[in-house]
Amino acid sequence: MKVLAIIDMQKDFIDGALGTKEAVAIVPKVAARLADGETGVFTRDTHHADYLLTQEGRKLPVPHCLEGTDGWQIDAALAVEDAPVFDKPGFGSPALIEYLRSLPALEGVEFIGLCTDICVITNAMMTKGALPEVPLSVRADCCAGVTAQSHETALQAMRMCQISIV
Repeated sequence: MKVLAIIDMQKDFIDGALGTKEAVAIVPKVAARLADGETGVFTRDTHHADYLLTQEGRKLPVPHCLEGTDGWQIDAALAVEDAPVFDKPGFGSPALIEYLRSLPALEGVEFIGLCTDICVITNAMMTKGALPEVPLSVRADCCAGVTAQSHETALQAMRMCQISIV
């Protein structure tokens, strides 16, 4: 089984509090990739009212992805249906790793989503560390970073760690 890990395709990262034109541009590509039929799983950045008191909130003082808000929702263009959704309070999702470890015939994981240079790279590297023999890839045209330069830097870092960039 191959898994498509869709990272943080939420309104606040697309066209909300932290949205970018690059994030808006990948939504149709992510929707098309999801429609290809592989097993899809989602992560969802999840913060609460105390966000600004957290380490992340002190370093990035922009409230976003507050649980239950419109910005927290996965974009409506993406068919979540019965796919697992892993809420995560930080950049990486230990629950995603545990789910992947539980799959008896995992043949590979492809990562797509937002932001390449924060949550995509964190989840890809966590997976590489936990499952070093499982082939991992990142589809560059289905990701966007905070900036174009940081997107490219993250792709290069993952490539150096033997994660295929396609």
